[in-house]
Amino acid sequence: MKRILPFITICFLTLCQVNAQAPDNNQLGAWYMYFYNATFKESNWGIQGDLQYRDWRGLGDREQLLLRTGLTYQRSDSSIKFTLGFANITTGQFGTDIDNPISENRIYQEALFSNTILKRLLLTHRFRYEQRWVENQNFRTRYRYNLFINVPIKGTALTKGTPYFAFYNELFINGERNIGNDRNVEFFDRNRTYLGLGYALSNKLRLQLGWMKQTTENWRKGQLQFSLHHTL
Repeated sequence: MKRILPFITICFLTLCQVNAQAPDNNQLGAWYMYFYNATFKESNWGIQGDLQYRDWRGLGDREQLLLRTGLTYQRSDSSIKFTLGFANITTGQFGTDIDNPISENRIYQEALFSNTILKRLLLTHRFRYEQRWVENQNFRTRYRYNLFINVPIKGTALTKGTPYFAFYNELFINGERNIGNDRNVEFFDRNRTYLGLGYALSNKLRLQLGWMKQTTENWRKGQLQFSLHHTL
């Protein structure tokens, strides 16, 4: 009994530590984001990308630091923009005591196109395929589809001085399920639903503030999102 008791105590303390580090579903987090895109003069080529800092609590408890950029191509007679890009992501654990960040590198390909419904519903569709190298995991892939809807409050375009409603929903599906060391992930990875308000500061710069609900296999969490959208 004297030998078993310390073992039970250690297991109990470990379990408490694990539970303490689980994301708090009721605690509002925050994402701070900058998106950019540019076309190389009058050519069909360009760049696009984003820088994001995500925090479990708002500030002070890093969730992720994401740096992403890609080369774009769009034919003159087509509305579809293709991107080949690279991303580096550093993910921290929930809780301020121990971060133990995990690094990830991605290569991704995407297709993006837009259309308008009823003159004021500005829709954008994004299909993305990712190849992922996550620290201490096998090679992984993931499929993503995002539907963005922007609705100008006045007028029919997001021109300077226009306030607008913003909505999106993005679904993530895992490719490879076996990630190594007898670990498996579900077919469903996560879903993100967002509602926000935006304002066009100029014809090339927009500011948005909104709320996003992220649902994974293991947890759900709300996030405030502050984003700047910049056409260079």
